[in-house]
Amino acid sequence: MNFKNFEKYLSTTIIFFITGGILVLAFGGYLGRASRGLSSSLVDTQTWFATRYIAIQDFLGAPRDITSLRQNNAELEAEVSRLQSQLIELQQKVGETEILAALLDFSRSNPESTYKGAAVVGRDPSPFLHYIIINRGSNDGILRGMPVVDSQGLIGRVDAVVADASRVQLITDPATAINVRVQNADTDAILIGSVTGDLSLDLISQEVTVEPGDVVLTSGLGGGYPPDLIIGQVLNTRKRDIELFQQASIQPAVDFARLEIVLVITNFRPIDIEPLVPVSNP
Repeated sequence: MNFKNFEKYLSTTIIFFITGGILVLAFGGYLGRASRGLSSSLVDTQTWFATRYIAIQDFLGAPRDITSLRQNNAELEAEVSRLQSQLIELQQKVGETEILAALLDFSRSNPESTYKGAAVVGRDPSPFLHYIIINRGSNDGILRGMPVVDSQGLIGRVDAVVADASRVQLITDPATAINVRVQNADTDAILIGSVTGDLSLDLISQEVTVEPGDVVLTSGLGGGYPPDLIIGQVLNTRKRDIELFQQASIQPAVDFARLEIVLVITNFRPIDIEPLVPVSNP
């Protein structure tokens, strides 16, 4: 046997023994445990690299995500602001619609008068609110002395007029003195304003009974206002035997702090009866 044949015989023998050894190990179950161990090691290694890769990817992508989130947040805030503005606008429109509907009902329930609607564009800067400014003037047929009302009752009367605006003296003004009637007691009295804006009745006869809740209306006496305009209700009375008249505090029907839209009674002309009142001699 030459060397080449010997080498070939040796290689074949080695391969035979290796193959046989592998078969013996395989049938004996030894290769399964080794394979599982190797597979487990490979899975652990792959998981380690995968988690590190994801962490690096998140770290590198975070700035882009933060920028995107900030942009989305800014867009959402802008949308919220827009929706809030729309909501406020709708609430204002609903409020104006309710006011106009109430004024329409008032004008329909009092068809004897004609009205001119006006918006309140200014008011007394003091906290006492004794006058307001409306956006109707002489160009709209507004004259001094015309009464002004809303759906709740009497507000006051026009005190001064220019072309496109008018000043309305409120019934709470301390210079106000209005002839009124206490409906339930069926008696006349004088409504007086005050510096604080409170309303009171004076010159009520001691012989009549005035109770809280009694309705107070304009009487029409004196020529300054038409009759039967609502003023408010009696809160309480002050009666002393030593005085000639009793007094009463009044809760006005109108909320003067929330006036927005009013009605001017345009078909009423005040009558100045002062020259007809006799002057008493001293």
